[in-house]
Amino acid sequence: MPAPKTQLDLTTDVVTLTRQLVDIESVSRDEQEIADAVEVALRALPHLTVTRRGHTVVARTDLGRPSRVVIAGHLDTVPVNANLPSRLDETTGILHGLGTCDMKGGDAVILRLAATVTEPVHDVTYVLYEAEEIESAYNGLRLLGESDPDLLEADFAILMEPSNAGVEAGCQGTLRVEVRTTGERAHSARSWRGVNAIHGAAEVLARLNAYEARRPVIDGLEYHEGLNAVGIRGGVAGNVIPDECVVTVNFRFAPDRSEEEALAFVREVFDGFDVTLTDTAPGALPGLDRPAAKAFIEAVGGEVAPKFGWTDVARFTVLGVPAVNYGPGDPMLAHKQDEHVEVAQIVRCEQQLRAWLRTPTPTEEDA
Repeated sequence: MPAPKTQLDLTTDVVTLTRQLVDIESVSRDEQEIADAVEVALRALPHLTVTRRGHTVVARTDLGRPSRVVIAGHLDTVPVNANLPSRLDETTGILHGLGTCDMKGGDAVILRLAATVTEPVHDVTYVLYEAEEIESAYNGLRLLGESDPDLLEADFAILMEPSNAGVEAGCQGTLRVEVRTTGERAHSARSWRGVNAIHGAAEVLARLNAYEARRPVIDGLEYHEGLNAVGIRGGVAGNVIPDECVVTVNFRFAPDRSEEEALAFVREVFDGFDVTLTDTAPGALPGLDRPAAKAFIEAVGGEVAPKFGWTDVARFTVLGVPAVNYGPGDPMLAHKQDEHVEVAQIVRCEQQLRAWLRTPTPTEEDA
């Protein structure tokens, strides 16, 4: 392919590389320049096999190791908000700019590992993908899982979403339903001639108030489910008894439930009501009992927290691959105008992942 507009230097330090990535504007659906730069840089490395699908780039080692891990990050950002180019405050050790936290610091770590760890103890698949920040239809990881699922086969996966350089294992699933009550319209001056659907929703809310959250322990981590009304609509006019009311309910379910099991539970809670599924996404099991995962946890300090929100690690569960979130940056700063990251976290993530990729697991040593 022709030389990209911008070239990346994978021999430089990880903070400088982060700045190079941040300074390539890559708002969702406009990732060609950054994907071109990543592809050219990775194709120059003889120990990797590189595949490109759209603006998603995959680089793999094929060393015949007994296990394979995926390390993935997205290349796109939310729209620019007067926060480019990058700016490094050397006094505070803070790197400012769009994507520094979400998640080009993590992408820089991926590229540095791909370039410099040529003999990892696990075979590694590095995935840098497009369109994570917008509708799922464009998500590069989802599309890759559909077009080339073999490229994502692994024993364990790490998604380098910002997690303050700590491990957040798996993630909870999410679904939304509309719970509908029906009635009969009438003039509000003769309300007894109708049936008020909004009043009928009181029972829906009562069941939500009576709900007791399930808190399962999975791989030693306690997840906390939640069932909540997040919207309500109803009413025809100020003088009409409404004949319909719809309560939108969001269920955040632990990753030991499938989407089908989660929906069955919600239908049981609202037995007798009309329940319509509007949106669903699976959870992701942490898989901390896998040898590669155990070694990873030890390498990064042994502290693990459950992930309550939803991330793309769930896409690995669909493929049967346990996954964790681990990357530099405070997720609370993602998408903010003053987005920034501590450079120490970027450096620490690189060092810890490098050590993990070079340290045999107990299973391998025993063999």
